[in-house]
Amino acid sequence: MPRTGARGGPQTRQRISNVATQLFQERGFDTVTVAEVAREAGVSSVTVFKHFPRKEDLLLDRTDDATDLLRSAVRDRAADVDVLTSLRTATLGLVDARHALSGIKDGSIPFYQTVAASPALISRAREIASELQQTLTDELDQDPVFAGDASLLAAFFIAGYTTVLVETARRITAGDPSDTVADDHRARVEHLFNALRHGFAD
Repeated sequence: MPRTGARGGPQTRQRISNVATQLFQERGFDTVTVAEVAREAGVSSVTVFKHFPRKEDLLLDRTDDATDLLRSAVRDRAADVDVLTSLRTATLGLVDARHALSGIKDGSIPFYQTVAASPALISRAREIASELQQTLTDELDQDPVFAGDASLLAAFFIAGYTTVLVETARRITAGDPSDTVADDHRARVEHLFNALRHGFAD
């Protein structure tokens, strides 16, 4: 979700992100400074940091979207819909839309290559996964159904989905046909939820 409280609003935030992404993909994340991003975007470095507290978040800028999706899957589901069904629907919805969070958005190769080339981005991606796991744990803790098991389910889901994404990124950057990768991605997501519900023995 765009941060409307920062100076310049969501349009400024998006412009900064777009400029940063282009520079990072052209020259590599580690060689581009925040000052350069600010200059190219026509804002100050202070404004950049108001929208993006970390340099890494200029590229990995979907954390708020992922947080909102997890919270909504738990909080906004119908009374007769269990959490796994709601998470499955939300996750497959990303796949069907080829949303950036699905990992199969068209044109993702430069993004994956940029992340893979930067230890700082890889480290931040792992931190984000940990943050999302805690978010999901906190949400599940509010449901008595998951008493004592919230952290375990959150860990399995985030780790499982991360594993699916990493393999998808590997295949996309290797040049595998996009439709084939998307079909396999969806099948692995389905398998993940089947395993979460029934156990890996099934």
